[in-house]
Amino acid sequence: MDSVKIERINELARKKKTQGLTEAETLEQAELRREYLQSIRENFRQTLESIEYKD
Repeated sequence: MDSVKIERINELARKKKTQGLTEAETLEQAELRREYLQSIRENFRQTLESIEYKD
């Protein structure tokens, strides 16, 4: 996930705390969060798959 999307997630979170979000912004935030979590899961899965076990 690129830094522009992460910054947008943070921007929407700040706005939600201060002013509240419109319905469109709420949907955008949910989609961005979904993408972010998917990216984290993929990176974590790759990390786990790269682990080599040795006795």
